[in-house]
Amino acid sequence: MEKKKHYEQVLAWFQQKMPRARTELFYRDAYELLVAVILSSRCTDKRVNLVTPPLLREFPTPEDLAETTPEVVYNYIKSVSFPNNKARYLVGTAKMLVEKFYSRVPERLEDLLCLPGVGRKAANVVRSVVFNKAAMAVDTHVYRVSNRIGLTNNSKTPLETEKELVKNIPKEKLAIAHHWLILHGRYVCQARKPHCYRCGLQTLCQHYSIISKIVKAPKKPKKIIQS
Repeated sequence: MEKKKHYEQVLAWFQQKMPRARTELFYRDAYELLVAVILSSRCTDKRVNLVTPPLLREFPTPEDLAETTPEVVYNYIKSVSFPNNKARYLVGTAKMLVEKFYSRVPERLEDLLCLPGVGRKAANVVRSVVFNKAAMAVDTHVYRVSNRIGLTNNSKTPLETEKELVKNIPKEKLAIAHHWLILHGRYVCQARKPHCYRCGLQTLCQHYSIISKIVKAPKKPKKIIQS
């Protein structure tokens, strides 16, 4: 199938099934989302959503967070993955926001990438979710699902995936497409055991077209060894 047509059909299916897809992280403004995204690295959104309310009640602004220490922050986030590192990232990020960005979360990718604990994926989440930028954040779900469905040509890195998706998805749909792919990967196209039997993208999925042939292929008869 022609790539353009393939993208159109996949995006149309998602548009019909998930017209209001959005992040599952709890947040009220750019600062809160930034905190949540830093905490979400290699951690579930469910766990992050349990941690952020008490943390943000205690440190509701970048100024408040900048004035504390990683040791104090650790006590609020110790149930997430890599809490020591993330405690340092949060305090370091807050200090930089105060000192360099007038306590405001910046919109530019280059500025976000300067913040401790903020990689390209995290930066693009913030840009697309709160600043409505045409950005594609590629996490493990987006990377896996894009390759399986056939939106990307076996891309080797998240950056390759990002570039190909940005090239082929209309600008106005990039932000929501990020959520479509994440949610599909989280609940249907899971890493170890994808639920292909209940996936509505079967006829459009490159991965399913391969495994369905394997399942349906007749078994070769065993050779009879004569004595």
